[in-house]
Amino acid sequence: MEVVSKNRSFGGEQAVYRHVSKVCGVDMTFAVYLPLQAKDGSVPCLWYLSGLTCTHDNAMSKAGLQAHAAEFGVAIVLPDTSPRGEGVADDEAYDLGQGAGFYVNATQAPWKPHFQMYDYVVNELRELVQANLPVSDAHGITGHSMGGHGALTIALRNPDRYKSVSAFAPIANPTQSDWGRKQLEAYLGADESSWADYDATILLKEKGWHDDILIDQGASDQFLDLLRPEALAEVITKTRQPSVFRLQEGYDHSYFFVSTFARDHVEWHAKRLYR
Repeated sequence: MEVVSKNRSFGGEQAVYRHVSKVCGVDMTFAVYLPLQAKDGSVPCLWYLSGLTCTHDNAMSKAGLQAHAAEFGVAIVLPDTSPRGEGVADDEAYDLGQGAGFYVNATQAPWKPHFQMYDYVVNELRELVQANLPVSDAHGITGHSMGGHGALTIALRNPDRYKSVSAFAPIANPTQSDWGRKQLEAYLGADESSWADYDATILLKEKGWHDDILIDQGASDQFLDLLRPEALAEVITKTRQPSVFRLQEGYDHSYFFVSTFARDHVEWHAKRLYR
């Protein structure tokens, strides 16, 4: 892990690291906030997955997570949203290619050699973080938009690896949305049966979740038709999945929305991670 930067923040340390990813085949950059409590021993770890066009920096700079992580004694890990750099496939559209990894393992050309973001987050980066930083085995995961999709699908597929899951305005039903069908076909191919592993609505219906789920959605979100929160809410109701699904009046899709409710999510995860 090469240190890119380190800054004091709320008594703890906000760091950015770079490392060679064997899974993605390129250098990857990620951020970690360690609260002051980490000086005395390992602390629980909350993963934050960002949305389309973002890097590790967006949430690090805009979500205000550090203050809440310091208050509740949890580490925050912020991965990038895709592999990047020379030789990495890309697309002219903002919602495909670099900055739009969708947290899947691509099986199709030209994406397959580098776009292995599911394995990167679930396995490689987790192992790297736990081997080098004072974090415990108690992990939770959250995210915004595409990152909310990533958080939900990763947790639902790996209930043994995550104790808690939440999301901000997730892409809730990508197999039925233009924010999903385009990307899933590009990364995974035309066989839609392979897409189900990356759809939170389908996964929750089929697998359920071992605890409760927290979801915040802005009622004035300009992308509501693409996010399809109603599909996930319907499954939550039909399966009687313990959840808190909050439709927040007047809030849009921006980081103003995320930062407003960030403390609620960090506190919610901390209670479950320390339980």
